[in-house]
Amino acid sequence: MARIGGVDLPTNKRGVVGLTYIYGIGRSRASMILERAGVDESTRVKDWSDDELSAIRGIINGGEFKVEGALRSETQMHIKRLMDIGCYRGIRHRVGLPLRGQRTKNNSRTRKGKRKTVANKKKAS
Repeated sequence: MARIGGVDLPTNKRGVVGLTYIYGIGRSRASMILERAGVDESTRVKDWSDDELSAIRGIINGGEFKVEGALRSETQMHIKRLMDIGCYRGIRHRVGLPLRGQRTKNNSRTRKGKRKTVANKKKAS
């Protein structure tokens, strides 16, 4: 089993897809890593030799890319900085609303959570 950056890679996937299971590595970066390590993209993860695996691990852990924990903590620090300075995006993060200009009247249920029903006022008789 291939383990890189604290993540168990799926053994039956192609190499370029298997590397995307690591946080911070997408398809294009995975292709670049495999090309630099001299590994064919279509080779399955279980078919990687120990030399190929160590070459891939060396490129990822070499310090050129931030992946997994370091990248997650950096992202959280960026969000915390926005909230601390009180900018528009930081306030939207704090309140739990979408922050990239989406409308909130009908959609954005993922950010807002489950609907909170508000009762109407009773009419005076």
